[in-house]
Amino acid sequence: MWSYALIPVGASLLGGLFVVLWKPSKQVTSAAQHLAAGVIFAAAASELLPDAIRRGTIWPVAIGAAIGVAVMLMLRVAEQRAKGPVGLIGAAAVDALLDGIVLGLGFAAGQKQGMLLAIALSIEFLSLAVGIAAAFRGGVRKWVLLAATFGVSCMVPAGSLLALPISHSPNALRTAAFSFGLVALLYLAVEELLVEAHEVEDRLWTTAMFFVGFIGLIILTERLS
Repeated sequence: MWSYALIPVGASLLGGLFVVLWKPSKQVTSAAQHLAAGVIFAAAASELLPDAIRRGTIWPVAIGAAIGVAVMLMLRVAEQRAKGPVGLIGAAAVDALLDGIVLGLGFAAGQKQGMLLAIALSIEFLSLAVGIAAAFRGGVRKWVLLAATFGVSCMVPAGSLLALPISHSPNALRTAAFSFGLVALLYLAVEELLVEAHEVEDRLWTTAMFFVGFIGLIILTERLS
């Protein structure tokens, strides 16, 4: 699991280097966010949601989802109150920690689920580096940008470590935690990636990237079956 948890860290560093060497346009950034959202939706629809329902009765799923919604809404309020790059990085670090917990729970559910989540989070962190770069407007050394990106991404393996005791808990608690993680991923795709992607004028090719990510991961899921 640890090797897969480090993949988003590497992807984040690649994204940071990409931004440092060649600042992408807003349309390219929007396309990357659409792609990441499509991959996350596919992971949730094809594997995570069906697996969460199969793991037990509906009540752990409902309770975990309800807690997930409450936590994500509180995080949204905290993000709105955050000011400047430091606030944005703090919110991104919390998101990355939750992503790491979801990744750890995914591997606890099965190798296939964990691999799909690792792929989805890697694409997410490629686009995350662009968002962090946008928060630092001019006059910032390149190493500061890379250090901020690396620090945020390191929360993924930390979150995976936190998921270990949950993976050995009773089945009902694991199901609730899995449902919580599912809501966190969907919130990330709907309320963050897609909202930010639509802050610029849409192009047909940028919108199409959502479906490229969605269909691409569905095909990969079938290949791994």
